[in-house]
Amino acid sequence: MNLKVNVLKQTDKELKIEIEGAGHGLCNLIQKGLLEERSVDMAGYDIPHPLASNPVIYVRTKGATKPVDALRKAAEKARETNAAFGEALEKALKA
Repeated sequence: MNLKVNVLKQTDKELKIEIEGAGHGLCNLIQKGLLEERSVDMAGYDIPHPLASNPVIYVRTKGATKPVDALRKAAEKARETNAAFGEALEKALKA
């Protein structure tokens, strides 16, 4: 899967990125990870046009946490979830 990330807006408390080539699956996983962070005030995503799948993810933080750091944590959680699913799938297929 080829993904390209474009930064649309970046401040100390807000980050808005576009992910070319992503869909609801990835965006839901990232949004869930972001919303689990206590330092995240708001997080969400939008796919502006269903035929041009370039979702936009938005995150706003509170306190001293930078939004890019919260996004990195959410991406790491997504990686861990993917690895856990892969292991569970292999185990189930062997049974």
